[in-house]
Amino acid sequence: MTGAEIAAAGDRRPGRPRATGHDERIVDGVLALLERGEEITVARVVEASGVSRAAIYRRWPSMTELVAAALDRGREPYGLSLEGDLLENLLTLLAAPATNRYSHDRLRMRLRLALTDVAIARAYWSSHVARRRTEIVALVTEGIARGELQPDLDVDAAIDLLVGVIYYQYVVRGVTLSDAEALARCQQAIRVAWRGMSVGRLSVVE
Repeated sequence: MTGAEIAAAGDRRPGRPRATGHDERIVDGVLALLERGEEITVARVVEASGVSRAAIYRRWPSMTELVAAALDRGREPYGLSLEGDLLENLLTLLAAPATNRYSHDRLRMRLRLALTDVAIARAYWSSHVARRRTEIVALVTEGIARGELQPDLDVDAAIDLLVGVIYYQYVVRGVTLSDAEALARCQQAIRVAWRGMSVGRLSVVE
């Protein structure tokens, strides 16, 4: 950071509102760099966004966290309902079309970077996935509260199982849920997992 930037940062008092549009410009700049396959550095983000180095660091303490934020651009809350049939709610969500703001290309980019950079994977998990995952936690917990799912169910492991089959399609099979066969396969796998977690099924013996 240059002396001028340090001085500029020092002139700002705690609580002062952030400049309007800076967050969007910074994230847009990072996405542009990612889409071109360029290395993400502070200097390049400054050039791509037109936002100062000091302003970037006030928002994101590291480039890893900034990349994670950019990769999450366009992701919306799941919108899972806890009313009615919980399994059907989950299957209906799975079949819902993806929003135009988060494309399959963006998802594949995120998966590729996460697989090659553990720090990005962990930052993305802690900052974004874990937050959005609370909706699925609530759904599984509701199933337990209703007496539909096993009372001793490991919720975290159950969610990994339910969601894991979806990522398998992208990473291993190379298909998306816009493929009817892939969607049907995921829905069937989730039904199988749900039956195994349901009350009346044998619990796993440790």
